[in-house]
Amino acid sequence: MRRRHPKSHPKLEGFLNKYLSGASMNYKMVIAIIIPLLVDQAFINGQTLFNTAMISAAGVDVVSAVSMVDSINMFLINVFIAVATGGTVIVAQYKGAGNAEMVSKAGTQTVTVVTLLATVLAIGVAVFHHPILMGLFGAAEPAVMSNAQVYIIGSALTWPGVAVIQAVCGSLRGVGDSKSSLWLSLVLNVSYVLFNLLFISIMGMGVMGLVLTQVISRYGMAVVSLVYVTKYNFNVRFRVRYALKMDLKMQKRLMSVGLPFGAEQLFFHGGRLIMQTFIVQMGTAAITANAIANSLSVLNNTGANALSIAVVTVVGQCMGRRDVEDARKFTKSFMFLAGLCFVVSGVILIGLFPLIIQLFAPPQELINQIFWLILTCALADPVLWSIAFVLPSALRAAGDAKFTSVAALTSMWVVRVVLGYVLGIVLNMGVMGVWLAMYIEWGARCVVFGLRFKGDKWYRHDLIGE
Repeated sequence: MRRRHPKSHPKLEGFLNKYLSGASMNYKMVIAIIIPLLVDQAFINGQTLFNTAMISAAGVDVVSAVSMVDSINMFLINVFIAVATGGTVIVAQYKGAGNAEMVSKAGTQTVTVVTLLATVLAIGVAVFHHPILMGLFGAAEPAVMSNAQVYIIGSALTWPGVAVIQAVCGSLRGVGDSKSSLWLSLVLNVSYVLFNLLFISIMGMGVMGLVLTQVISRYGMAVVSLVYVTKYNFNVRFRVRYALKMDLKMQKRLMSVGLPFGAEQLFFHGGRLIMQTFIVQMGTAAITANAIANSLSVLNNTGANALSIAVVTVVGQCMGRRDVEDARKFTKSFMFLAGLCFVVSGVILIGLFPLIIQLFAPPQELINQIFWLILTCALADPVLWSIAFVLPSALRAAGDAKFTSVAALTSMWVVRVVLGYVLGIVLNMGVMGVWLAMYIEWGARCVVFGLRFKGDKWYRHDLIGE
């Protein structure tokens, strides 16, 4: 008997070739970049949800403290992650240009500079943690503030470990090796969940348990990451001689993307931090509702976040070949796919909300408020988020970092912060007013970045030219 061969799907293959293939890479290469990132983001977001649920069992004071400090964590961690993204862009463009030696140098120099930056920030926050907390969240209740002080010191001291992991994974993504990045991330997040189960759920250590988990997981994974790219990975070979001596020309290239994006992240998350202070004024119940709704919204962003990260690699490699047509084509396709992901995930999230919300065991009076926050997010994400965030990632990968950063931080402070105060505080709309201000700001980003993408200035940058 003749063996049956798997049926081909000419329509599907034709669709993939039309929208996800080009001269720079074909759809199989693109999918090979996306899938590991999708799994990675699903695991990270699921872990975040799970950890928030475990912390929630410790009481609203602990949830509020972690939520407050995490707004500071994201504020500063995203600064050195932004610099690491500069490394991803430069590595991707050198990969596209076929220069393996410069890929190695760019990746190694990224690890060095990001780790140094994270160390400086960590020391500063650990030393000045009390005035920082009192200046931002002085209105918080004493029990909340006590937990926040423990958590902010412990978290800050793990930032150099986070920096190493982000720089290594960013370089791996730059060359398209998202499988290796996935495995490193999975090991980190599995260990994170297991240690949280031990220290928080079993031993009942609360915030201190979360701190111990971060120290062990992040520094352990930083060591594993460095060993991996030094001894076992030949796509991005970490070399000690490149790490010990700063290459000013390479640093200039890294910072041409990293510094504007770092400034954007500083001001963007600074704006989010101000928004958090608005919510703190609304009381512990508002802080808790916002924290749980944020965790659920992050879960809804899983697919779109993966595409936002993947587009940096794809467009970066296209621009390394100076193939603008491919860069434009892939950017449009990624925005469409992100919107589609939001439709699917939003339907699932709303449908399973009664089950998922039980993980957090929130006070009964908060459940309805959390549901309405999530519903508005599920409606806004497919329409606005893809253009507001996937598109600027593509522009940044092409070297258009200054424009995207200035536009993003301007929209945050002129639109979101001002409207957040007016709607949330002045008009007494509470947390919902703060979230509505966020959606309006996304719309402003869509207009600005959409107009930029229609023109030609975004791709007229030469990041790796001599």
